[in-house]
Amino acid sequence: MTVRIDGTDRKILAELQRDASQSLDEIARRVGSSKTPVWNRIRKLKEAGVIGQQTVLLDPEALGFEACFFVLIRTSEHEAEWQAKFLQALRERPEVQEAHRLAGDIDYILKVRVQNARAYDVFYQALISEVKVHNVTALLSMEEIKSTTMLPLGS
Repeated sequence: MTVRIDGTDRKILAELQRDASQSLDEIARRVGSSKTPVWNRIRKLKEAGVIGQQTVLLDPEALGFEACFFVLIRTSEHEAEWQAKFLQALRERPEVQEAHRLAGDIDYILKVRVQNARAYDVFYQALISEVKVHNVTALLSMEEIKSTTMLPLGS
């Protein structure tokens, strides 16, 4: 389903990105509309797949997940069977927050959040015991400078 997004939709989306827990009344007030049209627009955007899963953001460090690793993976395996096994291994590991297939020298990059370096090693050992990889490089993030889920919608 293709949906046409206008300026009001963009304002609503910006408000939802900023704070999805706010009431329909608050969103409507902020975008200069009333509750029912805002609700209808949100419903339309959900049905079109523009708005996906709604969730909350947790503070990883407050919950003891103090180490963030970016894992660069090179593989010499490119068959569908290997790829399916690799993707299944990633899906089964909650430590993997993001996984991307790349163009260039590196085949995949993972964002892995764990308690510490020892927990990363447990993750690493489990992964390489399940799937064959050519080379793995782990980069420890010393400081998160910026992290956002918000898209630059403009208006």
